[in-house]
Amino acid sequence: MDVNAAVAAAAAIAGLCTGVIAMLAFRWSEREQRQPTRTSLRPDSNAALPPGVDTVLSVLSSSAVVLDESDSVVKASSAAYALGLVRGGRLSVEAMLHMARDTRRDGEIRQVELDLPRRGTGRGEALAVSARVAPLGSRLVLLLVEDLTEARRIEAVRRDFVANVSHELKTPTGALSLLSEAVMDASDDPEAVERFAGRMQIEATRLTNLVQELIDLSRVQNDDPLEDAEPVRVEELVAEAIDRCRQQAGSKQITMASGGTADLFVWGNRGQLAAALGNLVENAVNYSPARTRVGIAARQLVAPGGDLIEIAVTDQGIGISEKDRERVFERFYRVDPARSRATGGTGLGLAIVKHVAASHGGEVTVWSSEGQGSTFTLRLPESGVVRERTTGGPLIVNGHSVDDEGPYETDTLEPFPAPEALP
Repeated sequence: MDVNAAVAAAAAIAGLCTGVIAMLAFRWSEREQRQPTRTSLRPDSNAALPPGVDTVLSVLSSSAVVLDESDSVVKASSAAYALGLVRGGRLSVEAMLHMARDTRRDGEIRQVELDLPRRGTGRGEALAVSARVAPLGSRLVLLLVEDLTEARRIEAVRRDFVANVSHELKTPTGALSLLSEAVMDASDDPEAVERFAGRMQIEATRLTNLVQELIDLSRVQNDDPLEDAEPVRVEELVAEAIDRCRQQAGSKQITMASGGTADLFVWGNRGQLAAALGNLVENAVNYSPARTRVGIAARQLVAPGGDLIEIAVTDQGIGISEKDRERVFERFYRVDPARSRATGGTGLGLAIVKHVAASHGGEVTVWSSEGQGSTFTLRLPESGVVRERTTGGPLIVNGHSVDDEGPYETDTLEPFPAPEALP
């Protein structure tokens, strides 16, 4: 009997605990249902909206806020919270609040563009938005807000690009016009004609280079380089970049050297990669004083998302200041405009490098110290080179067989330190 009584007592206690827990859970559930959410700040908010409005607002890409006659937020989308339009159940932008009150008073639809401070940033950047207010039924007001920040940025870039292109085209074309007049006036002076004709050739070359770089920039922005991707030898890219600048380097007695490029491959568009690396080497030669050294080194890096090939171009030139380092990859930006005019630079070379690197899934970075030189580093995904274990087997790159032709001829180049020695 004692055992049965103990069992019965234990069962009663267990049943009582279960009942208490169930009651507490029910109370907690009711409490949670009564709490406001970001899309429904009051229990009867959805009931206050006209039929179908709640569904329409949920699919809009714009930030949506519905206000009642007391300026309280009846409903707000998550995007409205993200922009900082709603705080504590109230519309936080005073200008929009005044618009809503005016619309509630006279029923007219209003629209305005505003610049709002960004939330959570210490910078002075503004958030550009377009706000539109309209009556919603007899008591409610609907506010729709579009974020125009990115559209304005793109428009500013396009406007600056057109202005810069116009200026860059005007300079050589104006010079050609003046020089042609000078040639006509000096038709009886052979020496003057020869001098002016030489200047015309220089300006014509500058104009040709500008147009070609504009075409190249447009191509790398619009085309998908991986459509015609292939395994590309880093050694060949480096040798081609050196050959491209050999005459310029020779005239300034600049020594060019390469190292660490053997048996490295990248996957991408060969023409674009060659143009990008060629631009880096050409800049290094142009901005280096006479009798200095330009080096190109490559190595393979192990990265979590896949191995990378790093190609570094180092010079002993004038260097780049800290304020200029942040802008060197902008279109038409020149660290030294006078030197760019002397060398025929257009200010588009590094912009092309940046776009090529990004479209290939890589990046380009710069290290520099004024008076000591610069190092531009191009990082690209490695192509996945795998040699067959069998002796004399072909070279397999991403499933494609590549003839192993041996190292590219670089006998004329002096040896270059290992990439680890680069800054």
